[in-house]
Amino acid sequence: MSSLAIYIPAYNVGHTLPRVLERIPQVIYPIITEILIVDNASNDNTYITAVGWKNKLKKINIIQHKENKGYGGSQKIAYLHCIEKGYDYVVMLHGDAQYAPEFIPQLQKKIEETKADLVFGSRIKGKPLQGGMPIWRYIGNRILTIMENIILQTDLSEFHSGYRIYRLAALKNIPFERCSNNYYFDSEILVQMRICGLKIEEIEIPTHYAKDSQSPTVIQTFYYGLAILIILLKYLLHKWHIKKYAVFDVLM
Repeated sequence: MSSLAIYIPAYNVGHTLPRVLERIPQVIYPIITEILIVDNASNDNTYITAVGWKNKLKKINIIQHKENKGYGGSQKIAYLHCIEKGYDYVVMLHGDAQYAPEFIPQLQKKIEETKADLVFGSRIKGKPLQGGMPIWRYIGNRILTIMENIILQTDLSEFHSGYRIYRLAALKNIPFERCSNNYYFDSEILVQMRICGLKIEEIEIPTHYAKDSQSPTVIQTFYYGLAILIILLKYLLHKWHIKKYAVFDVLM
């Protein structure tokens, strides 16, 4: 039987974390080896809430950072931990309840059936605007995804969902620790996987944006998009042997 870790990046999510944990489907529990909550130096009651839930769910393990290591930095620590433990898969499930925990079984089924190395939960395949996705995020997502598909020669509905399940045997063979410690980690690791010819699949998931969802502003979305364009430019420069970037020097 496969082993599955659920990794929850947590920053100031004390009010939504219980909702996320209680919605993890019971049907998937037999293969869950660990629910890893990484508290990234929250200044609310996230850590206390996680400790309280540890008494209810014995599979919970908590890593608390005294200093914020960034969204990407949190992922690096979580994935290295899961690789060291020898798990088969890891799901990243955000602690702000933006992504539906009920879809973990579908992600798990898809990655096993297709032998993929990464499976996305795609909001764009569904009805993201009806789910509350801000219009500027939707437009930015579509523009960036079109450009990324062209440059990376892929056919994905989106690149920017944080709901993902990775095959850890694949992560073990790429230097994801070279990726950014911030939100650009998600895009850089995708480029790494594409360079290595790893298999990426998608499933449709619902979109949920609420007041407590950690959604960036218009300005933050603009700068995020600009950063993605820079990542794509660096990838092309690296691919064309004009300038080398260590983060993309990943051929296995």
